[in-house]
Amino acid sequence: MTADNTPMHAPADRTQLASSLRALHLSGMLASLENRLAQAAEGQLGHLDFLQALCLDEINRRDSAALERRTRAAKFEIDARFENFDFTADPGIPSARIRDLANVEWVKAGQHLIISGPVGSGKTHVATALGHQAIRAGAACRFTKTSRMLADLAGGHADGSWGKRLRAYTKPELLILDDFAMREFTPAQGDDIYEIVTDRAARSIIVTTNRDPKDWYPLFPNAVVAESLFDRLVNNAHSLPINAPSYRRRRRPKPTS
Repeated sequence: MTADNTPMHAPADRTQLASSLRALHLSGMLASLENRLAQAAEGQLGHLDFLQALCLDEINRRDSAALERRTRAAKFEIDARFENFDFTADPGIPSARIRDLANVEWVKAGQHLIISGPVGSGKTHVATALGHQAIRAGAACRFTKTSRMLADLAGGHADGSWGKRLRAYTKPELLILDDFAMREFTPAQGDDIYEIVTDRAARSIIVTTNRDPKDWYPLFPNAVVAESLFDRLVNNAHSLPINAPSYRRRRRPKPTS
């Protein structure tokens, strides 16, 4: 007991503190604990500074873990980010326009983006990089080849899980449909695309395509479905044409001597 009859408590040691942090699932604090204790012992951190530094360590750890989870859930097929994209590769790459879109304000507004251009011009790289930007801004993203999504939904029609499979494409804030309109759609595929677009009325879609949107009409057996898709998707979309030769040629392995 102290002079004023206040009970005395034995000071906690590092082992007890570490155990408490584990019990509270505060692994960010636990990972930096020794470093922060050393800073406090050297007089670099006061009591409040010490506590604030530990809290920021935990916040950063959780933000990093959430970013990693969203990145895994996106199912990107390539590791393509703006940090490893050569904006100077060709004059046909609209660098300034791409950088404007990288702020992903249009994703927050629920707008779409159509990236068009010839095979290999970098459409998938740009779309994936924009997906990473959206993830960094806190959005959920899903990347898929259009043909793969349609095959997945067709399986849902067959086994009764169509609604569950559909939600995987309608729930994220950003859906990337790569290689859209490569070939003619069946009536069922046209209907599935219609459902995807209409269910994503307030959520963004990126489409990469080799065709100008005006050339999509003949690919849909149902003209009414085509017109509705055009109205809902194209008329609410930013356009990003990439008029450049194959970007992949720059990554072709050089012959060995």
